[in-house]
Amino acid sequence: MSTSFSYSAKDVALVGGGGIPQPGEISLAHNGVLFLDELPEYKRSVLEVMRQPMEDRIVTISRAKFTVDFPAGFMLVAAMNPCPCGYYNHPEKECSCGPGLVQRYLNKVSGPLLDRIDLHVEVTPVKYEELSSDLEQEGSLVIRERVVQSRMIQASRFANTSVHSNAMMSSELLRKHCVLETSGKQILKNAMEKLGLSARAYDRILKVSRTIADLDSSEIIQAKHIGEAIQFRSLDKLMSTSTCS
Repeated sequence: MSTSFSYSAKDVALVGGGGIPQPGEISLAHNGVLFLDELPEYKRSVLEVMRQPMEDRIVTISRAKFTVDFPAGFMLVAAMNPCPCGYYNHPEKECSCGPGLVQRYLNKVSGPLLDRIDLHVEVTPVKYEELSSDLEQEGSLVIRERVVQSRMIQASRFANTSVHSNAMMSSELLRKHCVLETSGKQILKNAMEKLGLSARAYDRILKVSRTIADLDSSEIIQAKHIGEAIQFRSLDKLMSTSTCS
């Protein structure tokens, strides 16, 4: 199931509640996708209530005489501009936002919430030459087969456990299944120090690198897998750059 959510709605519509508790959008999106467009336009309180459900995959609504648990195993997909005008870090157009405006805009989304999002992908404009290119691209069926194979690897890895994917790994499973080479450790160390990443972001990078290695049919997480996982933290880099500028 896929569902979208308006940034004008209240937090109760997102997590659920009411006199007679009803599920919110994150429960309606259980085992599916919740899409939030224009992420910084949401009220801070609305976004912050998602933090715990994203960790626990469950929402608990408490009332005086009873407590209700709603499932919340959703995949969050969010979209946002890099700044109010939309051209910060654009390769060709100049950003018109004043000093400090970019940082204030990015700060509308808290660091703890960003830490819980595995992939931050910056979508750059596609040039005409690329759109009109006749070069053969990798087909969807080929990509699908690689994803299916990766899922089979994870199913075997977590057989006889309640874990279904790398994203659900505990700290104990991370230490067991995400052993890094020396070069990979150094790459991750440099990224942590340069970007000021948190312990939670560190765990996310390890989980993503494990999945990238699975997609590469590699039992070992190599330096290139760690490097690619770090590249998927573009919003961390963007916020670090805007702070220094």
